Amino acid sequence: MPNKRRIMLVVSYDGTAYNGWALQTSTHNTIEEMLNRAIHGLTGEEVQVIGASRTDSGVHAYGNIAVFDTGSTIPGDRFSYALNHILPEDIRVVESKEVALWFHPRHCDTEKTYEYRVLNSKMEVPVKRLYTYHFNMELDVERMQEAGNYLVGEHDFTSFCNTESQALSHVRTIKNVRVERRGDEVVISVTGNGFLYNMVRIIAGTLLQIGRGKGEPSDIVKMLDAKDRSAAGPTAPPQGLFLMEYKFLEGIPGPGEKPLENVNIC
Repeated sequence: MPNKRRIMLVVSYDGTAYNGWALQTSTHNTIEEMLNRAIHGLTGEEVQVIGASRTDSGVHAYGNIAVFDTGSTIPGDRFSYALNHILPEDIRVVESKEVALWFHPRHCDTEKTYEYRVLNSKMEVPVKRLYTYHFNMELDVERMQEAGNYLVGEHDFTSFCNTESQALSHVRTIKNVRVERRGDEVVISVTGNGFLYNMVRIIAGTLLQIGRGKGEPSDIVKMLDAKDRSAAGPTAPPQGLFLMEYKFLEGIPGPGEKPLENVNIC
């Protein structure tokens, strides 16, 4: 029997037609399901990919991460080309490589960057309807940036988390929040070590409320202290959200590499 290898995929997708990333017993048509099918079609193996970030229905990604184990002899860097011949056109593997068998993308020190894109115009633009949230009220980007600055650092983000979250801890570290206007869009970029269920969308909804003049930027402090979902703003719709980058701070271990001493095993 061939030796098992672990392959990492960097996956880009338009999430419009899918019920999120994660494979679920009650829900079909997910990104994971499409990847599992494509790998089975290529190798004949029954596999279940391990995803790094479980994006919601309608959310997009430039670089989500998945790994799977295989006995196939296909070179690691060739899986991307082979799988893209099988996958639907709204999902693409932009990179593939063989990694250490112990590497698990959710158990590593990481830095993730999301963007939330708002179409800030009087009228909707049909070609942007699936990739931005249309918000026709005037927005003060400087006030939004000031509010976002209060989110930077380690905090309990219970107020910015869906109440259905099953996370054991709501403490996360936000490293950077940037709000900028790009033409007719206002883009909110958030970088952190991890995100809770709906966290970025709630941050976006809250900053939009402050940007339209509802509340003060410093109100963010009260929201964080409240540790109550009702204290923060609304959850912005999914179509404006993009997972932009997933960075492994300790690097990605190649095949045969052993875990470093005194470092969390992935």
